[in-house]
Amino acid sequence: MHRPLTRLSKDSVQNMNEIFELRGEYIALCDLLKTTGIMETGGIAKQFIAEGNVLVDGQVELRKTNKIRAGQVVSGDGFEIKVIAA
Repeated sequence: MHRPLTRLSKDSVQNMNEIFELRGEYIALCDLLKTTGIMETGGIAKQFIAEGNVLVDGQVELRKTNKIRAGQVVSGDGFEIKVIAA
């Protein structure tokens, strides 16, 4: 089960590691960043992704609604989210 993190703006992402339990088939990338508290709002998350600041499995991901599934790792400068099945 994931635990809420301190909500951050895109300018204040710090070293954070998170395990996110996925309930369902997938979660949109922007929703994952917002749900885990890495980004304060969905709008900030979308901008952060569009600027090329997010990696999915080590590759830059620019699709804001990319479907993130169990087994994937989402990371960026100062954070990492490991997605596991619930």
